[in-house]
Amino acid sequence: MSDIQNTIVCSFDAHSPKIYAFQIHEWLYETVPLTEDDFRVIQIDGPLRKVDVKFVNTECMMRVLQPIQFDLDFHHENGIISKVTIEIAGVGSRRVRVTTLPP
Repeated sequence: MSDIQNTIVCSFDAHSPKIYAFQIHEWLYETVPLTEDDFRVIQIDGPLRKVDVKFVNTECMMRVLQPIQFDLDFHHENGIISKVTIEIAGVGSRRVRVTTLPP
């Protein structure tokens, strides 16, 4: 669980065109009030249309989340607008299957 602490997930519409790293970085800096000292990693999962942003601590994450809405728009270069949902990673429950353990 520690690997997803202080992380937000930006989920793009499943029907959106392909997203590229440079476009994501530009969009994050324009839309979300980020500075280079606020986060550690930005990870893009192109096939799933998700972007994970891992912050240095909880205070930075909450400071960034407060002024933004949880549904944002992403304007592609070809004019298409995709909906982006922002949520805190790891919220909710997960079902995990563990094999080779005795009953």
